Amino acid sequence: MKRSSPVSSVLLYGTLGVLALFFLMPAYMAFVTALKLPADISLPSAWELPATFNWASFSQAIDLLKPNFVNSIILTISATIGSTVLGSLNGYVFSKWKFKGSEVVFTLFLFGMFIPYQVILIPLFQTLRAMNLYGGLPGLILAHIVYGLPITSLIFRNFYSQIPTALIESARLDGAGFFSIYLRIVFPLSIPGFVVTSLWQFTQIWNEFLWGICLTRHADNPITVGLAQLAGGQAVSWNLPMAGSIMAAVPVLCIYIFLGRYFIRGLLAGSVKE
Repeated sequence: MKRSSPVSSVLLYGTLGVLALFFLMPAYMAFVTALKLPADISLPSAWELPATFNWASFSQAIDLLKPNFVNSIILTISATIGSTVLGSLNGYVFSKWKFKGSEVVFTLFLFGMFIPYQVILIPLFQTLRAMNLYGGLPGLILAHIVYGLPITSLIFRNFYSQIPTALIESARLDGAGFFSIYLRIVFPLSIPGFVVTSLWQFTQIWNEFLWGICLTRHADNPITVGLAQLAGGQAVSWNLPMAGSIMAAVPVLCIYIFLGRYFIRGLLAGSVKE
């Protein structure tokens, strides 16, 4: 294998360093603004460090956004578990228990991936209201579970296609049924797939704003809606929204820091055939 020259390595890492600085600029701006007093926040001095660090912004943001943070935790964990488990079962059926017309059904099923949130907002609102689920977290959880099924089903279907069919057939010959095969054979092999779909769904649901503001009442608003309300009005203390945005970003950031390598492994699982 040919080794790269020192010049090309310097150019490569230098370019990556510059791009990383550009990428981190918004984070730096948010953190610096959160540490300033409201009177010290101005456009000419936006990039300057504060003369006095105002850590109280974070405690105030936590007090204001605590209910929204709890709502987002409940929403995200519940919807992620629901969509990943059901997506796993769908992928299991479409890959190992195919029926007549299953490919057509699966293709139609995947159309849900390409439907924007805005297109189905009004029908979704009417459906949840007819089911007496509008305004609370249960309705929003159900909406995210259903909307996440196409992508989770696709990921698990592709993942399960790498499991030898002979293994499933052997279990059938031994008298194992649908759920017995899934629980004893397929599910233990599904950890990489669950990591990928869980991280994907967690990120999408946690950062979603439109359904949160349209389908829930004030008491059940997720943290994205709470942030928007925190920055609303004519006179905004920008240190609070910036501190709140950092607070909202911490859960997703921590998940990718600790589980990011497993996410890449899960995406690549089964992608190369020997």
